[in-house]
Amino acid sequence: MASTLLNDTFLRALLREPTDYTPIWLMRQAGRYLPEYNATRARAGSFLGLAKNPDYATEVTLQPLERYPLDAAILFSDILTVPDAMGLGLSFAVGEGPRFAHPVRSEADVARLAVPDIDATLGYVTDAVREIRRALTDGQGRQRVPLIGFSGSPWTLACYMVEGSGSDDFRTVKSMMYARPDLMHRILDINAQAVAAYLNAQIEAGAQAVMIFDTWGGALADGMFQQFSLHYTEAVVQRLKREHDGARVPVITFTKGGGLWLERIAQSGVDAVGVDWTVNLGQARERVGGRVALQGNLDPSVLFAPGATIREQARAVLESFGNHPGHVFNLGHGISQFTPPEHVAELVDEVHRHSRAMRAAGGVAQ
Repeated sequence: MASTLLNDTFLRALLREPTDYTPIWLMRQAGRYLPEYNATRARAGSFLGLAKNPDYATEVTLQPLERYPLDAAILFSDILTVPDAMGLGLSFAVGEGPRFAHPVRSEADVARLAVPDIDATLGYVTDAVREIRRALTDGQGRQRVPLIGFSGSPWTLACYMVEGSGSDDFRTVKSMMYARPDLMHRILDINAQAVAAYLNAQIEAGAQAVMIFDTWGGALADGMFQQFSLHYTEAVVQRLKREHDGARVPVITFTKGGGLWLERIAQSGVDAVGVDWTVNLGQARERVGGRVALQGNLDPSVLFAPGATIREQARAVLESFGNHPGHVFNLGHGISQFTPPEHVAELVDEVHRHSRAMRAAGGVAQ
């Protein structure tokens, strides 16, 4: 699947190389805020019908790139594909979040868990990766932008697996963690093996960077985060293929609410750390030094403001990081389904415009 990248700014930023401007992509950039996404989802009949069909997944992955000059595509899928492949029975009810028919609650439940056969159970995802790469590439082998693959972190997957659905307080999974840490470690070890195999399969299929979403790591107490979340994210990172087709495959991790542990996360072996909007980006850059790139971190709610305010806040994020290599602009979490699409256009334009002006004014400091 050799191709020439027409725009490799995102990958170079992840590797802390100088770039002409700051690249931007958005978490959940293919989603319900786009009318074309909603139309495709309606044709698919359900969210899982959309996510498990490579043709539909390819279509919605490309939709935001047709609207906006984003610097990366991200595979359209869901973080819960891995526990679904373990046989837990994933479903999405209308108006509700994800739900598992067979949550992992007892010692017997944990004993039955096994790393799934990725090819047999998640082939629709790797098929989608291949199809998206083909769709991004023209007849001369020129690829528009890189493709990001992703997975949930072992801890975040365990939260859904044990709770059986989303949770406000994570009472069930935390009760297991404190009362039966042996069971929790067993779940997390299996998840780490599964996530690594899953991400490696995406890399082999054509993903050019991968991201680990530790959405619920910030729900843990200090000490517990390191033991039950970060340790297993590191176990995933250690197993990943870091080169494919002669190119480095950067790894990003993102812990919502993880600003307290930024320095420790930066030591986990990843190339870049995503930060949420509660973190001061300039201070974060100083805290991690030259170890990793940073991704983030505009408050998604800014996109409900007028265009002038969106542009002002985008400039504030860029100037907080400063004229240095190693910044990928993103939101501090996923884009809201209620976001006006035209406001995203304002954001993308201002990030590109202002970061180019910053480079022209002062070059890029090393």
